[in-house]
Amino acid sequence: MRVLITGANGQLGGALQRTAPGWADISAIDVDDCDLTDVPMLTARLVVEAPDLILNAAAYTAVDKAESDEDTARAINAGAVAAMVAAMAGTGGKVVHVSTDYVFDGTARAPYAPDAQRNPQSAYGRTKAEGEDCLRAADLLVRTAWVYEAGGANFVRTMIRLMKERDELRVVADQTGAPTWATGLARTLWALVEKGASGTFHHCDDGVATWHDFAVAIAEEAHALGLIPRIPVIHPITTAEYPTPARRPAFSLLDCSATRALIGDAPVPWRENLRLMLKEEAKLG
Repeated sequence: MRVLITGANGQLGGALQRTAPGWADISAIDVDDCDLTDVPMLTARLVVEAPDLILNAAAYTAVDKAESDEDTARAINAGAVAAMVAAMAGTGGKVVHVSTDYVFDGTARAPYAPDAQRNPQSAYGRTKAEGEDCLRAADLLVRTAWVYEAGGANFVRTMIRLMKERDELRVVADQTGAPTWATGLARTLWALVEKGASGTFHHCDDGVATWHDFAVAIAEEAHALGLIPRIPVIHPITTAEYPTPARRPAFSLLDCSATRALIGDAPVPWRENLRLMLKEEAKLG
């Protein structure tokens, strides 16, 4: 099967390539290969690639910047998705699209089910929701949250850098979710494809954390592996104490039970996957 991976140089795009099954004839593109804001260019590229399946790991993910650059975010997060869906509709192919917890408003008290009502509170969330709406019933939508990967630009690596520089940090403790290792997400995406899944599914690592919890775990695990010289003091703060242009969901746990049931695997605790990622990070030097 001819598979096109977009966002090839990103965290998930790289993980998808590394975990690809033997049956997948992979082609991978990134912004240097094709400008996703240019629909004619993208459409022409899709004709050349002629994929049976598109795994869309590309996205405009600069959450705060999107507040002042919503048109560009929309072009990538929705316009490009519409173009991919149109191309696949013409050839009988399928789109697998990755979305985000930001399509929800964060006011829930229980994990969001795949069919939960969306109410995005940011430009990023709005444009990702619009991208979801471009999909057909035959396509596959997978939402995730708090994604990180060795070598990528993410919270884990930012924390490690700051922990090397500072004795004390302040991290938000009133936003709740579940960290997600991109490698695990990639494996789930491939498993869902192999099951012929369509519709909406969720994937995050198992468990619950605040950003402060996550930072404390990063410090403990990174210090044990020698990635940082000491464990800094990590002070919990409120969202109000760390204002950002975009509003973050206060609660973004996703109900992944349907995903686990379909592909038949057990959920992996987020701290276990964090440890695996940090071991990879240590190898990178």
